[in-house]
Amino acid sequence: MNQYGRINGMVLHVASPGEVKYTMTVRAEHLSSPGTCHGGVLAGLMDSVLGAAALSEAFTAGELVSTVEFKMNYLHPVRLHDTLVATAKVDHAGKTLLVATGDIYCATRELVVAKGMGTFNRYPADKRDFRKLLFPSADDEQE
Repeated sequence: MNQYGRINGMVLHVASPGEVKYTMTVRAEHLSSPGTCHGGVLAGLMDSVLGAAALSEAFTAGELVSTVEFKMNYLHPVRLHDTLVATAKVDHAGKTLLVATGDIYCATRELVVAKGMGTFNRYPADKRDFRKLLFPSADDEQE
């Protein structure tokens, strides 16, 4: 999990390579207008879940990913204390690009609040990159 996810209260669940879920609860610091979650928070959640799905697929081949582009559709407003479940899966795993689609579901109100799609570049990772992903504090101690 990255620092952004930790700071925003996101919890990652990997179902299988290429299929993941994040959960989070909307807090006061996520709001833009009174009682409504800022769209950037939802975009960050969508980018995180799409990227995690792509990374979980690429990681099995010793690769990492970077976001090339992503889009999302906001379907319903999200409110303070809503519990969100973001799911994503890889729909296409090519030689250089991965495409993932995802949904953000509001468990509190039982409806899909956003849909998204992302394209990710896959690239080889060296051992140091893997060590940083798996043991982030170990590299901090060595530097």
